[in-house]
Amino acid sequence: MAVGYSQLPDLLPVNGVRLAAVAAEIRYQGRDDLVLMELAQGGRCAAVFTRNAFCAAPVIVARHHLAEQPPRYLLINSGNANAGTGEPGLQDAQRSCAVLAEKAACTAEQVLPFSTGVIGERLPVARIEAALDTALAGLSGDNWSAAAQAIMTTDTVAKGLSKTLTIDGRCITLTGIAKGAGMIRPDMATMLAFIACDAALEADALQQCLSLAVQHSFNRITVDGDTSTNDACVLVATGAAGAAPMSATHAGYADFCAAVSSLCEQLAQLIVRDAEGATKFVTIRVEQGRDSAECLCVAYTVAHSPLVKTALFASDPNWGRILAAVGRAGVEALDIERINMFLGEVCIVRNGGVAEDYREQEGQRVMQNEEITIRIQLGRGDACEQVWTSDLSHDYVRINAEYRT
Repeated sequence: MAVGYSQLPDLLPVNGVRLAAVAAEIRYQGRDDLVLMELAQGGRCAAVFTRNAFCAAPVIVARHHLAEQPPRYLLINSGNANAGTGEPGLQDAQRSCAVLAEKAACTAEQVLPFSTGVIGERLPVARIEAALDTALAGLSGDNWSAAAQAIMTTDTVAKGLSKTLTIDGRCITLTGIAKGAGMIRPDMATMLAFIACDAALEADALQQCLSLAVQHSFNRITVDGDTSTNDACVLVATGAAGAAPMSATHAGYADFCAAVSSLCEQLAQLIVRDAEGATKFVTIRVEQGRDSAECLCVAYTVAHSPLVKTALFASDPNWGRILAAVGRAGVEALDIERINMFLGEVCIVRNGGVAEDYREQEGQRVMQNEEITIRIQLGRGDACEQVWTSDLSHDYVRINAEYRT
């Protein structure tokens, strides 16, 4: 069960977006596993994709289609990643777009495909085709929750959020859903996120907003250090609220970007809270670095350490493991006598050695919490960064050992 998150909140409909979730039996029985999202004509769409060199067929096709013209439909399946499938996989992704386009009276380039699930297996396109008529007939603005559930794989809870804000006297609605629990270390450039709003934005402004939001949210989480072949995050602006398109210099643009960034950060954290087998939600904050890259290098080295992650699972304040990870992070000319380290508000390391007033029971008390902050001060500058991660439990091993069995 997710750490500090129990159930999907009510999700607000977004003017100009209709969704359907249906059972195509791609891999799962007795549950929806195919989502169709219809976008109003005239809207804008921005996206960021995985930078894994072995990116999946739907990523290749979606990138190409998005460069051609604004999409009318997003077609999302769970249970099969259509990755590592070569030219046949590309043909499968293209065929699913073409069949939907014929049924929906649009062009194939106006369909963006997305897949998540098992890598290396052919996509059962015939099953998707057979479910499309039902999906088209079931389109509704109220199906966000059903869509959030249909895109799940090893997730234990559906993930989604809604926000509203006012720009130029008009109420703007933002709703987003996401999936992901394992193979999580996004590098947008098996995590997917789909966000829609009824604001109107110029294309460049929309892409700039999403890229910045992703950089400080989905690109700041890690569960196991594995970057998926299928990562994608999409932001749709339908323009249905009625305002003129915003540029990056519009007075309300900063507020809009702040709302998108907040939504992305919360969705990203939900993915970590629902990480496979997780019992802890951990914030690793690195302060006083020379630059952001240095801070992130230290934070990710700590977050990816199996020894640190298993200590977190055991609620063991084994701070030596954290210190060792900091030391091997590759920071040039690191002065260990400037290093301070905290568990929550408890100072464990001061000036490179154990703090004189530190008591083991204080660290133990912090480590027993479900939510833990590890703060590391490098003492060499003003930069700071943080990443969110989870512990490493018996269940993580079990879930991944049994994934295909």
